[in-house]
Amino acid sequence: MPARVNGVHHLAISTADMKGQIEFFSDVLGAELVGLFWMHGVPGGLHGFLRLNDKSYMSFVELPANHDVPAELGVTHAGSGAGPSAPGTQQHLAFNVDSLEDLLAMRDRIRSRGINVMGYIEHGMCQSIYFAGPEGMTLEVTFAEDPIDARAWIDPEVVAIAGISEAELARYKSPDPYVGEGGAVPQPEINPAMPHMNYPPEIYAALMGTPDEEFAKRTDFADPPVKVPADS
Repeated sequence: MPARVNGVHHLAISTADMKGQIEFFSDVLGAELVGLFWMHGVPGGLHGFLRLNDKSYMSFVELPANHDVPAELGVTHAGSGAGPSAPGTQQHLAFNVDSLEDLLAMRDRIRSRGINVMGYIEHGMCQSIYFAGPEGMTLEVTFAEDPIDARAWIDPEVVAIAGISEAELARYKSPDPYVGEGGAVPQPEINPAMPHMNYPPEIYAALMGTPDEEFAKRTDFADPPVKVPADS
């Protein structure tokens, strides 16, 4: 079985208003709250999960320091589906529905809660509506009749502008079918040229230098905060 990701389990969004985000995503978009607990291994952090389906969730993280970080359009937030934001930040977030009828029903639901909605827009590969969420989020709900056909939707002009060669394009369209080595690949040395999480250097080195088995023992948060009776 090739080693590859096959979906988005959750997308974690920073918030300074956990209750407000839960209220919006529950009432306006119909997502069910299924988790709200102290963030594992992060003192003072709250972690919320709202169900989209049994394998896909919206997640919010509220840390005390979030309240001190100013939001700035064009830097931290795009403000619209056409707006700029800093590289690596969220430009917009799109949710899926399974039919055009469902898309129009979602538009009705969102508008019935007093939220203005733009669209739908016919993108060819999908139809989408756009609206705003709490704390400056730019949101989309979209419906696609069929999977995206790469033959029709990879534009040679844009490929060239992105600096992608023919060989690279072929590799991107058909990634290496790597099957893994049973978890036996060792941790590489820390290479400053590679992407890294933002931890103090000495802590990061200690985390990356901890053997996998020991790391798993130290970070076992399997027990939920509420004990559910076995017969429920």
